[in-house]
Parts: sequence; C-alpha cells; structure tokens
Amino acid sequence: MRIAEDQQPAPGELYLDHVAHFVADLGAAARLAESAGFVVTPESAHRAQGAPAGTSNRCIMLERGYIEILAPTLDTPNAQRVRQRMARYDGVHLACFGTPDAEAEHRRLAEHGFEPEPLVDLQRTLETGKRVRFSVVYVPPAKMPEGRVQYVQQLTPEVIWNAASLAHANGVTGLEALYVVAEDPPQAAARWARFAGLLPRPDGALVRLDCARGQVFVGTQHHLAEILGTAPAAPGLAGYRLGCRHPEAFAARCTGLGLAVRRTAAGHAVLLPASLGGVWLI
Repeated sequence: MRIAEDQQPAPGELYLDHVAHFVADLGAAARLAESAGFVVTPESAHRAQGAPAGTSNRCIMLERGYIEILAPTLDTPNAQRVRQRMARYDGVHLACFGTPDAEAEHRRLAEHGFEPEPLVDLQRTLETGKRVRFSVVYVPPAKMPEGRVQYVQQLTPEVIWNAASLAHANGVTGLEALYVVAEDPPQAAARWARFAGLLPRPDGALVRLDCARGQVFVGTQHHLAEILGTAPAAPGLAGYRLGCRHPEAFAARCTGLGLAVRRTAAGHAVLLPASLGGVWLI
C-alpha cells in the first residue's frame, strides 16, 4: 500500500520515524491507547543479531510514522538500559529518525564523534508469522542524554503499515513533532543538529529542527510546560504532537476518559497517566 512505501525516506531525506513510551505493563498501556480510539498491534518480542533482545513492544501505526509502546521483559543489557531510563520518569524515552541508509548514517555519526555502536539488525515476528526487519544505529547514552536517540532503516514497512493497523477511530493521522527538554536549548539543539544533519532555527523561546517529515523542538522545562502542560526535568523527552483530522472530537474523547486535557497556545495537551506517561499535543 502507498502509505507503507511512504515510510521510507528518499535518498538524502530524514524522517521523524517514531517515538517510544517505556512502560512496565504493555497490556495496561495498550488498553489506555485503545480506549482513546487507537488500534494497537499485538505484542511481539524483539530479537537482535538472532538472540532475544529482552524487550517486547506493541505499536500504534500512523499514516506518518508510529508510536511504540515498549517494555523490558528479560535481564539483558538492552532491557537494563530501558529500566534505567524508566527510573527517571514515566513517559517517552526514545526518539528515532528514519533514514534510507543506516550504514551511511553510522559512518557519518562516527566521523562526528558520536561513537555509534556496531550496526544492529533487529527483527520481530508477528502473530501472522510475518517478520518485521529493520537496521538500527545506536549511540552511547552520554552522547544523547535526553533519551535513546537513534536511527532506523525500515526494511519491511509493508508488513506493519496495513489497512487494519491504520483504522483508528479518533482521526489521528501522524507523528508531527517531538519536544526535547534541555537546560541549555541552543547548546542541546546544536548537538541534535549534528546528530541529525539538520539546521537549528529559533522558534520563539524554543529551537526547532525541521526534518523532511516531522520537527524537533528543544526548550527548557519551563517553556515546554507552558506548551504541553507538564515536562520532566532536563535532559528528557517531554512528549510529541500528533496530526488529527478531528482534534476537538479527539480532545473531548480524552476528557471523557478522565484524562487531563489542557488548552494551550499550541493546541490540546493530553496529560497521560503513569501507565503510558508523557503528553499528546493535538
């Protein structure tokens, strides 16, 4: 389907591919998302280089990008890193850029001092038996302290972007922007710019990076709380903006679920409970 093809950037382009909530209970997080009108994929376990990675996920596939819900399941180094992130705050701990060439990004990051780990080939098998494959570029946590910030090259987008997974009842269409918390936004944005190969631009009290699809905004905890209603202490990932065909109806649906919804200058900010954490900006 055309939407699946659209998840692979053209040569030289970069997408905001997905974000991930790190959670203790995949079932509870998925039930919350489903009650808000999302279709959530079944649970599947990750494998890295042919061995269990120690994490499992469920996903909310969107016309532009997706939202991952990820939980540690084993006592592997990967799962331990996830638990360390979760100990800081409830919410979003991963931001991923989509690239058409993971190997090229790996070389570029090495040249710019980000010390990327060896390229990782990940896969997970769906209930249908079909296999999702992708190549991922990780860097050490100290290089991008706001979260697990990485690159992915989607190798089998047609497997997970399908009509059934995109049939959301709430009108949400895509991942539009990510909000990054920093004590010194210009300095942090300059580092993100080197990481992503993008040009930072001032945007009011924030700094903005424009991908070919999606944006990254960097700001202080104070300024992001004004936009999102709340934000964790720096360094961190506060939340993200979603495109929606019917924003007023979606905000009303969230209010009906008992979620805290605040109207800010940027839109409707939905403050998510601890089972998921973070903020949806509609």
